[in-house]
Amino acid sequence: MKIQSKRRQPLPVVKIGVSRQVVIPKKLHDQLGLSPGDYLEVGLEGDRLILTPKALVEKRLAESLDDIRQGRARGPFRSVPALLRSLRRSKKTKAS
Repeated sequence: MKIQSKRRQPLPVVKIGVSRQVVIPKKLHDQLGLSPGDYLEVGLEGDRLILTPKALVEKRLAESLDDIRQGRARGPFRSVPALLRSLRRSKKTKAS
């Protein structure tokens, strides 16, 4: 079901479930790059419910650990020049 808004573009309408659950339409879900388990900040602006995707530290730490396990991380470096040399080598190998 769609309703007309002041924007002249129909907006998707969703139904609130028994447990106050709301399904985010697939098109919007995909546009935001959401995944199961992601968090949303919920707030009110006037009479509108605003959902904002939030990246939590725990999720980023898990992604970082995965990068380390997959060999996509380098370091530690003894100096800034050593770090820069490593970055330049990585850039050259990606360009090839």
